[in-house]
Parts: sequence; structure tokens; C-alpha cells
Amino acid sequence: MKYHRLNKQLFIDNRERFKSMMEPNSLAIFHSNDIYPTSADGTMPFKQATDILWLSGVDQEDSVLVIFPDAKRNEDKELLFLTETNDLIAVWEGEKLTKSEAFEVSGIKTVYWLSEFDTIMKSLMSQTENVYLLTQEHLRRNTPVQTREMRLNAELRIIYPNHNYKRSAPYLNKLRSVKTALEIEVMKIAAEITAAGFNRVLKFLKPDCWEHEIEAEFIHEFVKRRSRGFAYSPIIGSGSNACVLHYLENNKQCISGDLVLIDVGAEYANYACDVTRCFPVNGKFTDRQREVYESVLRVEKASIELLKPGAVLSEYHKRVGDLMTKELINLNLLTQEEVDNQNPSWPAYKKYFMHGTSHYLGLDVHDYGLWDGSPMEAGMVFTCEPGIYIPEEGIGIRIEDDILITSNGYINLTKEIPKEVSEIEAAMKTG
Repeated sequence: MKYHRLNKQLFIDNRERFKSMMEPNSLAIFHSNDIYPTSADGTMPFKQATDILWLSGVDQEDSVLVIFPDAKRNEDKELLFLTETNDLIAVWEGEKLTKSEAFEVSGIKTVYWLSEFDTIMKSLMSQTENVYLLTQEHLRRNTPVQTREMRLNAELRIIYPNHNYKRSAPYLNKLRSVKTALEIEVMKIAAEITAAGFNRVLKFLKPDCWEHEIEAEFIHEFVKRRSRGFAYSPIIGSGSNACVLHYLENNKQCISGDLVLIDVGAEYANYACDVTRCFPVNGKFTDRQREVYESVLRVEKASIELLKPGAVLSEYHKRVGDLMTKELINLNLLTQEEVDNQNPSWPAYKKYFMHGTSHYLGLDVHDYGLWDGSPMEAGMVFTCEPGIYIPEEGIGIRIEDDILITSNGYINLTKEIPKEVSEIEAAMKTG
């Protein structure tokens, strides 16, 4: 891993939060991700499952975490199972965590090798009635392949069919949505790295450069600062490409007079940053580009003010829609008649602003959180990303920041990245 080791207290605190929600006489099991194959003998880069990471800090394949607060022996209350390293692994892949290193990472004293898992589990399962398993219940989750978690959970149910099996996901949705102080410090680092990437690009961007060259500037700056790289596939769309919400080709030349939409965030210690900015390729907004840009910026600023304790996401999105509707009328993109006759299930503003404004952010870009009408709380982090997309004019503008809700307002984690027209034009002029 490139990042500096995190404070193990982060994971100790997270485990205590999870334990507080478990029923008596219960244990919970969490597995690492698989390493996924490509073709021949190739594999995808390993990306740890965020639940075991959130609870232990172990960023390594073939790892298992067991939490058993009511175990008869103190040493069985928290257990880690890891692959035992050896000389061959060390030569080909690099050394894995030793037992003492695993304690330094996680704060868990009891560490076994994975080869001992089945034997140890026989003893633990004989002591418990309830078993918490992780089922993937994220609203956007689409899993066409069987995960390691699915596979090993199914095996456990076969071996121990008479236990009571319960869901960890509802607790994790609630707990992971509220970031601790230590988590927020890590997210601030991800935001700082992202800001450095944008500042680099502001100096680099010029007519006739290519979208993929902009991508290269970001990855250079991110990796230099100990990020593994992009928190998600970068979206760098110039001209009409900016109207494609998930444009990933990044292969067009940037033409003078166009805008380039850049939706990019760095990852640090697996925590994600998620930012969008729009810059004029030649360093100067046209009158129409500025008019649309200022509309989006007004909506973003007003929307950020709505992110506060007690707000409800569904109501918040409706209010943002009202803000956007007014701007689209002022831009002569909508008429009042169209608004008066709109379909309530697909309001008129959706023609030019068709996506949501905010989502939870954390270890996952679309992080865990509750979408059931529960109010926002201090410690939650949301994106705020309104946009206006006008394909017929070749203009696509989205402005996005990462907002930490506090007890008395909010903190914009990404405020250092220029977004005022005057700031952008001045930065590009000096670049």
C-alpha cells in the first residue's frame, strides 16, 4: 500500500460502534474481496471489501474478521484470520502481514492463520446462537458474479444450518454513514490530494491538448502524493462529451472555445474524494458559457446550504429541483407553461438536469447510508453536484463539492479547488 498506516484507534472505535448494535450471544463474520481474474494468468488489482476494511484496517486478500463480544474467552471476542506468509510469497508478491503487524494495523490481539479457520469456527459456533452475515444491500449494487462473501456465507449455512442468521447491512448502513473524527481526517487528505491534481491541471490545460493527457496529469499528481490513484473512473469530457454523464473514453482533443468537464477524485487509504469542475479550454468563458455556469454555481451554493442536520434527502432533492427550475427558466431553456404542465414523476427540469444532486461519500464513492427518510446527522459527508446539460449547444456543466455536515452547519472539504469564474480564469492565465 502507498498510504501511511492509519491510526488503529479508527478501527477499534468502529468495532465498538458495531458491537453496540449486535444482539446478545451473537458473532459476526466479514470476508475480504477476491482477486478477480482477467484472462490468461492476469488479475485485476486487489481492492479490499470496504466493510472488513472499516472494521479492521486490514488491506489484504484472503482475510477474515470475526467479532464475538460474548465469547467465553476474552481472546475470542475479536479474531483475525490471515494468509501465513512464506519465502515464496515474499519473493513473488511481497511479504504479507505478520501477526504482530496485524495487531499494529487493527488493534486486534488474536490473529490466526487462515488454515486454522475451520477448526476455530467449530468452537466459536458451538457457543453462539446468532450469526451476522453481510449481504450486499446497497441500492445501486449490481453483482453479476458471486463474491467471496456470498460463497463463504453459503458454505457456513450448509455446515451450520440451525443457527439464527442475521443481517449486518442495516447496521453498517447506519454506522458508516456517520464519519468519526479520525475518518474525517483521512477524507481531508484525499481532498487535499485531489485539489493538488486540479491545480496542476489548471496550469496544464490549453487548446489542442487531449482529454487523456489531462487524465495523465491527475494520476501523476495523485500517485506522487501516496494515493493509489483515482477513486473512480475519471470523467474528462470536452465540448459535447460533457453532456454524457458517465463519459469514460477521454480520447478527444480539447478545442479552443469549448469547456471541459472534469469529474475526478483521488483515493487515499481507500477513502474517496469526488469532485467536478468545468474549465474553458482557452482560459476564458464565452458569455453563454458563463451564463450557464453561473446558474449551476448558484444552485450548488444554495443546495450546499440545505445540507444540514435534520434535512431529509428526498425533500432536499425536491428543493434543489425547484432551484434548478428557476434557473432553467431564466436561461430560456424552459417556459413557465412547461413547468405548469410537467409530469410530477419526471419534472420539466429533468430534461437538462437528469441526475441526483447528492450521495453519501466515504470508503465507497457511493457510500453506505440510509435513504429511508432518516434525517441527516452531523458527521455525514455528501457530494453536492447540480448540473445543466445542453447537447444542442455543446455545453455540459456540473459543479461538485464534498460537504461534511456539522452540528451547526457544514464544512466544504473541497473548497480549495477553484470554482468561481474569476478564480478559474485567473489561475489559467497565470498557468
